[in-house]
Amino acid sequence: MPSSDGTQQGGQGAGGMGGMMGFTAGTETITFTLGDASVITKQSGLDSTTASLTDIAVGDILAITLSSDNVAETVVIQSAGSAADATAQGAQPGATFGGSDTVTNGTAATTIDADTTISSQAYTSSGDDENAVRIDGATVTLSGITVDKTGGASSSTENGDFYGMNAGLLAMNGATVTISGATVTTNAANGNGVFSYGTGTTVNISDSKIRTTLNNSGGIQTTGGATMNATNLDVETSGNSAAAIRSDRGGGDVNVTGGTYVTNGTGSPAIYSTADISVDGATLTSNASEAVVVEGANSITLNNVILSGNMQASTDANENVHNIMLYQSMSGDAEVGHSSFTATGGSILANAGDMFYITNTTSTITLTNVALTLANENLLTLAGNSSSRGWGTAGANGGICTLIASQQTLNGIITVDSISSLDFQLADGSVFTGAINNSGAAGTVNVTLGSGCSWVLTGDSYITSFTGDVSGIVANGYTVYVNGTAITD
Repeated sequence: MPSSDGTQQGGQGAGGMGGMMGFTAGTETITFTLGDASVITKQSGLDSTTASLTDIAVGDILAITLSSDNVAETVVIQSAGSAADATAQGAQPGATFGGSDTVTNGTAATTIDADTTISSQAYTSSGDDENAVRIDGATVTLSGITVDKTGGASSSTENGDFYGMNAGLLAMNGATVTISGATVTTNAANGNGVFSYGTGTTVNISDSKIRTTLNNSGGIQTTGGATMNATNLDVETSGNSAAAIRSDRGGGDVNVTGGTYVTNGTGSPAIYSTADISVDGATLTSNASEAVVVEGANSITLNNVILSGNMQASTDANENVHNIMLYQSMSGDAEVGHSSFTATGGSILANAGDMFYITNTTSTITLTNVALTLANENLLTLAGNSSSRGWGTAGANGGICTLIASQQTLNGIITVDSISSLDFQLADGSVFTGAINNSGAAGTVNVTLGSGCSWVLTGDSYITSFTGDVSGIVANGYTVYVNGTAITD
């Protein structure tokens, strides 16, 4: 997840599969060494003990942290049943894969645990690890309320991010909460505005205003398989790692209709998705961060949304500046799998960096009649990363993407590095004006040019395969090479 200093450090949640980390054996091998300082532990349920190589058994999963020269710094032995054991003992599903093991929600200044309807009530909190109001397992309707968390320290960033500790309003344990006309403000670390936690919990919130000030304080936050339905909200966050629409470990379903969502901190995209998030007809603005991030086997779907981002360049030379990122952090907060970004209608503005950046994941981007404004010439970059943040293993952590454009105008440069691959499909009269790997052949690139579509070259392009009518390529004096053979004059 974006950390409080604004750098990206893993994801803000697990996927829409209840948080259980997915694992599929593959054929790839990695050779590493154990150094004298390597630390080996064994995870069993919620307990972790010192271990040795002789403790590794067939079927165990090894969570290994490698240095840049492939020396194991830590090795965690996770037995096949450890995740299930942890869940049975009260841990969040997937907790054995990193992060906080025990569900800790903190306390609440006011707890509502019986079905009720309440109007024009004020809820306040200045206590440490404390919600201003908590709805616990009840069906509650709240109208015209004010929630004001004026302070209170957070003892654990993860408990705040994952389980709602220190949030303004927390719904949990299967609660169903309907909120309208509310004003929610927080001025505390981990002071997420409205938090929906746990399978079976649903928050329906409409026509309300949310303001958060400090770090790790999202506007609306959804974790643990919960549901958030938001309509016509006015949300603004000011801290770092404070996405306006935010999910974290365990993910869930988030449905947003209308409203305005603004972030001002670094590491604070308008949307951070480790869930299935759909947004319809809203305006999303990130003033100092990328616009949106999808981590792992999760999705963002935008319909007629006005989206803009402005990621700030960091001092980390390994960091790519981008507007929309699809990736896998390997932190355990998002299920490993296919990332998805879909946009229909509306507009996307990049004020800085690549429009799309994909690393250490497989993904699909689907664009239909979206107005794209690039910050520079870079439309899409698929590339490996240095693994300095643990995003896979350097040399084996490229991006894999299917880019589907329908009734779409695209401009710019597409770059696919040697450990990445792209399946680029233009359909329904789409036009691409640009070049692919104009510096020379690198990764695998398959281009399909549908009937009535065109590719207007702005530079020589190097691809692996081409399907369609070559007459749809407007050369402009440049050449498309397929496996080194020119197919245009």
